[in-house]
Amino acid sequence: MLRSEGDRLTRVVVCTPVREYFRIEDLGAHNIGAVAGRERALEQHDALKSVLRDFGCEVIDVPELDGHPNSVFTRDTAVCTPRGYVKVRMGLETRRGEEEWMARVLDGLGEPRAGEIVAPGTVEGGDVILAGDVAFVGRSTRTNEEGIRQLAEILKDMGYEVRVAHVPHPFLHIGGAMTVVGDGTVLCCRGVFPPGFFRGFETIEIPAGSFISGNVIHLGDGEVIAEKSNRKAMGALRAHGYKIHELDLSEFVKGTGGPSCLIMPVERR
Repeated sequence: MLRSEGDRLTRVVVCTPVREYFRIEDLGAHNIGAVAGRERALEQHDALKSVLRDFGCEVIDVPELDGHPNSVFTRDTAVCTPRGYVKVRMGLETRRGEEEWMARVLDGLGEPRAGEIVAPGTVEGGDVILAGDVAFVGRSTRTNEEGIRQLAEILKDMGYEVRVAHVPHPFLHIGGAMTVVGDGTVLCCRGVFPPGFFRGFETIEIPAGSFISGNVIHLGDGEVIAEKSNRKAMGALRAHGYKIHELDLSEFVKGTGGPSCLIMPVERR
């Protein structure tokens, strides 16, 4: 069950890169900036899993999907909610099929299916952030109007107020520009969101310096995981009393991903 990203993280699905993430013929088609170094990427991913486990989170590690280098970024492949998961439809053509893969994983974990996004709609999980009674949704190159319409119907039936914002360059998903970091508190990039978007929430604002400026993993109990290059976010969070687990995830930044992109949060309590 996942009602809010502000709750304590207790169960995630990850995908350790073993082969697919390192054998990419067309970087542009997969929206990957550069091929990662295998040994370093494995060390970095292991460090991430170690922090998650040390915090008490159950980490379910699934094999990569053949032919899908982006399957390491599990966050995008479903949306978990209080009533189960929403099967999405990926916006990037080369990622199509990953939603079926993750659906099989979540079915195998006993997670009920709460809904499904169908063509011509597209939704990627990185564009959906649940925060108590509010669902923040990004309209991006990956998540279109029809996908948002279908998703909003599903989430409104669960009692969510759906707030939609355009996701501007350089961000790929809304999750690059914001993270819910506690009950009623949001880390967000200044100048990205429309007035009133975060009404009812306390905001910790930072400059919009890169495509992962607002991207951290909220663990719970005032602890977060941040990529080591994200100095502004870490400084702002420390000033508000947060404990930071600083990790080098540079081999995944090469793939246009930040920390939260590497986990599918299945349960928070």
